[in-house]
Amino acid sequence: MNILVLYAHPVETSFNAGLHRMIVERLAAAGHTVDDCDLYAEDFDPRMTRRERLDYHNLRGPGDPAASYVERLLRADALVLSYPVWNYGFPAVLKGFFDRVFLPGVSFKLVDGKVQPSLYNIRKVAAVTTYGGSRFRAILMGDPPRKLIKRMLRATVRPGAPVSYLAHYAMNLSTDETRKSFMTKVAVSMDAF
Repeated sequence: MNILVLYAHPVETSFNAGLHRMIVERLAAAGHTVDDCDLYAEDFDPRMTRRERLDYHNLRGPGDPAASYVERLLRADALVLSYPVWNYGFPAVLKGFFDRVFLPGVSFKLVDGKVQPSLYNIRKVAAVTTYGGSRFRAILMGDPPRKLIKRMLRATVRPGAPVSYLAHYAMNLSTDETRKSFMTKVAVSMDAF
């Protein structure tokens, strides 16, 4: 499979960076083609421009500022997201990717004012993430990132595509053992991807 890995963390020595490296290595070792999209390293601009917003519902072409990312998304058979949860949401750079790349005509179509998903080239989705707080605190807040992956993204890709969500909660209290255990869980998931 051609797998687009979307990675969003600015620190190359972070636990998230270690997860990202392992994800890419394991997927490649399993024989997949990996398009490793490190949003920070690629200096992806999450801000939608005025022109992009005005053209939002128009079909976009090669001159669009996000065209290369749209092409990468449309070439992918699967999507793996690797990011931390900050303030109960995606890092701004990842949120901006969704805003600027998941466009009408790309991830959905508007037919008679109704949204119809169209990102059917994506046959599998996985999210690997970390939370500073506990699962209980995330639940109290409604756990928006989990819902965005398990509901919104699931509704956008090929119907019936498996979607997994691997989260290490309470990173603020994590230990070498809890981090190692989570790394093992992610490794097993990527090996079987």
